[in-house]
Amino acid sequence: MEIKESVISILASNKPDVLARIAGTFSGRGFNIDSITANVTADPRITKIIITTHGDQDTIIKIEKQLNRLVDVHQVTDLTSLDLPLREMILVRLPMTGENHDKIMEIVDKYKGEMIETGAGYGILELTGSKEDMDNALSSLEILGIDDFARTGSVTL
Repeated sequence: MEIKESVISILASNKPDVLARIAGTFSGRGFNIDSITANVTADPRITKIIITTHGDQDTIIKIEKQLNRLVDVHQVTDLTSLDLPLREMILVRLPMTGENHDKIMEIVDKYKGEMIETGAGYGILELTGSKEDMDNALSSLEILGIDDFARTGSVTL
């Protein structure tokens, strides 16, 4: 069986411990979570959780069945085959010098990002795009000396 990245959307009750039980479903069966994003929906009683993971089709089906057994899970949808736009966001702090300013701004322009803050010798960038674009942007910025970064998981509708 072919192992591939899968994106699973979960609608669950917005209650304490629900996310922990969902994550426990993965770890308890030896499945890894590559990324996870969660936020309340327009209905404050419901949280939307998007998880990316790797596995073959049988594994993904097992995960879906296990998740559907959880009391506070209302809906589980495998979004992988729906060809939806996946996006991630990265905030990156790096040193800003006269030497690297132009190179940094080229990368910001290339990935349609934005310089959201500058200070004494540093800059913070915001970049949004596909996972591949964000991987490439980080590789380009790494050469210039990343101090720190934070990266969301994949989001989609």
